[in-house]
Amino acid sequence: MNWIQAALLGLVQGLTEFLPISSSAHLRIVGAFLPNAADPGAAFTAITQLGTETAVIVYFWRDILRIIRAWAGSLSGKVSRQDPDARMGWLVILGSVPIIVLGLLFQDQIESVLRSLWGVATMLILFGMVLAVADTVGKQDRELTQLTYKHGLYYGLAQALALFPGVSRSGGTISAGLLMGYTREAAARYSFLLAIPAVFGSGLYQLFKVVSKEGITGPYGLPETALATVIAFAVGYVIIGWFLKYVSTRGYRLFVWYRILLGLSLYLLLGFNVISA
Repeated sequence: MNWIQAALLGLVQGLTEFLPISSSAHLRIVGAFLPNAADPGAAFTAITQLGTETAVIVYFWRDILRIIRAWAGSLSGKVSRQDPDARMGWLVILGSVPIIVLGLLFQDQIESVLRSLWGVATMLILFGMVLAVADTVGKQDRELTQLTYKHGLYYGLAQALALFPGVSRSGGTISAGLLMGYTREAAARYSFLLAIPAVFGSGLYQLFKVVSKEGITGPYGLPETALATVIAFAVGYVIIGWFLKYVSTRGYRLFVWYRILLGLSLYLLLGFNVISA
């Protein structure tokens, strides 16, 4: 039974990671409805995200390789630091600093109290409203080539909010991008690139702890977690292309209403003790 549940959670991870609806919230919620009614755990969540981020690398491998080459060239002076690709490399590094620092400082809280479903419901609704405002008032006339270091840091601070399950890594960074005037597709693309160092850092750190130190906590062992990670990769790869096409023409209203309705439903389920926080 654990294998089937882990496979289902891998499917959920792949479907929700790149959408601004919070994959960590969905894993937490779906876990509460499975037969064991257990939180999959922070380690399971972080490791399965390795699958979806690998999908990002495969999908954007040409862009990523070009950025790495230009960034490496800027270290030796062969490429100007004002080269768009070299700048993107530095911007991704700069934007990754907030979530790394805050993730290490508040690791214990992230793995425990912040995973309460009451908090998840609140963040789903609150940041759904933030996304709605951003999608409505944002000028959407900036492209990624116009990204500044100040904006890169703002993106990074917004990404750090995803340490709260329910905020959504892509939702936070996309909202910040829209509010700063970037187009929907540009905000989404940078969100994907910015997530790579943070997600791989978190996932590999959790994997290291599982393998070398404390073992995996929660209802799923490492083999089941590996299955979920593979499924998350396959599903996530398909979702990336669909999502970029969708938001370039239709915006984020669908995701806003989904977040709000899900959050309100979660309040009702918790209030009537259908599920435990």
